[in-house]
Order: sequence, then structure tokens, then C-alpha cells
Amino acid sequence: MSERVELVPGTLDMLILKAVSAERLHGFGIARWIESVTGDRLTVEEGALYPALHRLEKRGALESNWGRTERGRRARYYGLTAAGRVELEQLRTRWEGSAWAVRQVLEAEL
Repeated sequence: MSERVELVPGTLDMLILKAVSAERLHGFGIARWIESVTGDRLTVEEGALYPALHRLEKRGALESNWGRTERGRRARYYGLTAAGRVELEQLRTRWEGSAWAVRQVLEAEL
């Protein structure tokens, strides 16, 4: 099963926070990381990614600074703050609860 799937509404923030939980990444790097981890089944569009990055930074979950990419281009790098780590865990807990509940319904005997 290798077809692309749609991003579940409300999960982009969690995926972004997870992407930068180990190292600082620029926007394109975040999108590529998510695509790579999911075997290219999830695609993050720029039109959704950059507003989410700005929203997370405004909320204090991310911090950013300018740097250079491996190709020497100027890019904004994002990193997780302490508040972002807390938010990631809260989002993960909610997601796991929702996924469990949906799984229960799908596996229920009728």
C-alpha cells in the first residue's frame, strides 16, 4: 500500500513539532522529513506549512533564526521550545486516543 493519503485535519502542527523535536530544520526540510518518514505517502504543501510554522512560533511552541542550507541558501530554521515539547506531548496523547477510538469502531463486531 503505497498511495498518497490526505493529511488528517488538525495533525499538521503535531507533525511539524515532531519533525523539529530532534534538530532544527528549515521549512523545506520539515516537509521533506515528513514525506521521507511516511514513505512519500503524506505531502505537506507550502500553502499549509508556512502558515502553520508562523502560528506555532507565535504561540511560543517554536523559535526560529536565519541560517544557511547545505547548498548555501539563506533559510529560516525552526526549533522546538520547552512549551513546544509540552504541546507535542499533549497533541500526541490526543491523537493516540482518537486513533484508538476509531480503531475500536472499525474492528467492532456488528
